[in-house]
Amino acid sequence: MAGKAFFMMRLNDHVQYLKKIDLALKGQSDFQGTTHHECKLGKWLYGAGSTEIATMKNPKAKEVFESILEPHQHFHDLAQQVLHQKRSGDEAGVRVALTELYLLSTILTNKLLDLDRME
Repeated sequence: MAGKAFFMMRLNDHVQYLKKIDLALKGQSDFQGTTHHECKLGKWLYGAGSTEIATMKNPKAKEVFESILEPHQHFHDLAQQVLHQKRSGDEAGVRVALTELYLLSTILTNKLLDLDRME
């Protein structure tokens, strides 16, 4: 495990991705989004993450780690949807999807903070 700041770095990866989405929605970026496997957090989740989690002493760490996978995938699906809605001019759809995107972001943030506290 990479030390106490490790999960905070994963949290920062997520926050930076969300900032890219926000900039694209404001027309300040041409960011198109990525799949849940291609972002920095996803590369860790589907790469070294499970091995690193297995080295943690807290038995709940694996459960929390696995509980990140579905909302993380849903977050990316929704990010793609909101970017598409913006390009299509569906401002009402953007607002609804963006609200859900931020709720998912909060869930992901809390789970990463939970892992950070377990280390």
